[in-house]
Amino acid sequence: MLPATDSIEELAKFWETHDLADFEQHLEEADEAVFVRPTGTSLTIDLQPIEAQRLMRIARSRRVKEATIVRQWIIDRLQECSSAPRQPKQPTVQKPCRG
Repeated sequence: MLPATDSIEELAKFWETHDLADFEQHLEEADEAVFVRPTGTSLTIDLQPIEAQRLMRIARSRRVKEATIVRQWIIDRLQECSSAPRQPKQPTVQKPCRG
């Protein structure tokens, strides 16, 4: 019988010492795809080495992938730009929203 676990850590420890073949009688064929890749668009962003190092340091401190942070920053900025009221064309201290 598969273990009832409260955390991914417990599950990982279990599978370190067990083999899926030992549970073959408990497996069922899935009728439809269980893991489906998201249908997003991928972008490639070139960074200077120092910028990439800063990004990696931030990601490590937050215990997430670099792409997760960059994606959230982009989403935040897009929301900020689209919800910002239109201002007359005057010199501004803020970075302009382009899109």
